[in-house]
Amino acid sequence: MINRNLAKVVAEQGHQDLLMVVDAGFAIPLGVETVDISLSENNPMVLDVLAELRKFHSVEKMILAKQTQETNPTLFNKISTMWGNDIEIEVVDHSELKQISKTVKAIIRTGDFTAFGNVILVSGAGGRWYCEK
Repeated sequence: MINRNLAKVVAEQGHQDLLMVVDAGFAIPLGVETVDISLSENNPMVLDVLAELRKFHSVEKMILAKQTQETNPTLFNKISTMWGNDIEIEVVDHSELKQISKTVKAIIRTGDFTAFGNVILVSGAGGRWYCEK
């Protein structure tokens, strides 16, 4: 990952920390650490960022807005299967997603102009842990 600010927020994620990837229009709460990687309209897209994060970041659950599912079902399906079919998907109202956004550890803002293109990633522990039993 060559973006050092993005690499930093990913490296700081612990088990069950929240990391959010948002579209260009999402109202980012004051005080939440933000990595703004928007370059131009639809560049990069939320899916582009998620594809890169998938290489480095363990996710055990995703939280998406029901408005994403209703308005852009193709995007919803692509996001919800990005880490495979074993990841829990929680669907909440967009207003609840905005409330949860106030508690995330960091937000990554993209240039995506797809309506309701926002997702909260719940960080996983990964498959590296030694367990005797």
